[in-house]
Amino acid sequence: MTKRAFDFIMALFLVFLFFPILIGVGLLIYFKMGRPILFCQSRPGLNERIFTIYKFRTMSDARNENGELLGDEARLGKIGKFIRSTSLDELPQLFNIIKGDMSFVGPRPLLVEYLPLYNDRQRKRHDVLPGITGWAQVNGRNAISWEQKFELDVWYVENRSFWLDMKILWLTFLKVLKRSDINSSNNITMEKFGETNG
Repeated sequence: MTKRAFDFIMALFLVFLFFPILIGVGLLIYFKMGRPILFCQSRPGLNERIFTIYKFRTMSDARNENGELLGDEARLGKIGKFIRSTSLDELPQLFNIIKGDMSFVGPRPLLVEYLPLYNDRQRKRHDVLPGITGWAQVNGRNAISWEQKFELDVWYVENRSFWLDMKILWLTFLKVLKRSDINSSNNITMEKFGETNG
């Protein structure tokens, strides 16, 4: 079975398996934070082709008196923190896999604005489909530097195999259970690439 066939069949199976959870999380967001339920954003995928990634929304639209969005910590309430810490926000990406935009395993798709910042070696992370999880995620996730993360991404691209994918999926399952390596230091989200690195 090819990787694409495995991804497609497994994603369909998990959508049916987790359908009640998908509905439940969607309703929770709707009643506690309102619409939209999904967070949609353009990301570069295979060969830097731009696609729309789907995630459950975890932040409110709270703004200050000037109409500017508040910081991440102020907008990420108890529900958002729970959804992120349990990785439930990633579930809608199963539809990205079904569409062929993503795989279960591969370098995480980052922001489009990072594309001009990569060196030639870092750009190799786009030689494969991006993944819901990857080698960098099971080796530190947001707790490691951007340079370390990119090196792990490229190592995966150069050494990828079915058994490596199975190992990454198993390690991801364990990390989700332990809720480990969620954030960098005490921050809600990791600093943007180019702000403190590269």
